[in-house]
Amino acid sequence: MPFYLWTGNYTREAMKAMVKRPQNREAVARKSIESAGGKMHHAFIALGTSDIVVIAEFPDDATAAAVTLAVGAAGAVTNAATTKLMTFADFAEAMKKAGKIAATYKPPQS
Repeated sequence: MPFYLWTGNYTREAMKAMVKRPQNREAVARKSIESAGGKMHHAFIALGTSDIVVIAEFPDDATAAAVTLAVGAAGAVTNAATTKLMTFADFAEAMKKAGKIAATYKPPQS
């Protein structure tokens, strides 16, 4: 299954709720990902531009997008972004293919 990097930010309302009633949200995220046929590898709270960082596998892009849509529609997270990741082995295959394609590509001439 392809890997995805998912990031997002908690809304002000979500932060207020978590301060009022502290809770570990990792189990909720894992349950949602697994319900879609995915596998969560890591979930982190980040101290930077994103509050949440998740690395997960999903069967396909549509499933990854569906989880992003479901989480976004719930209203506790904003600025959600999903980035498809590639292993170094897959990238090595891309380099081989690029070598073959490069022979046919000609840049613009001035």
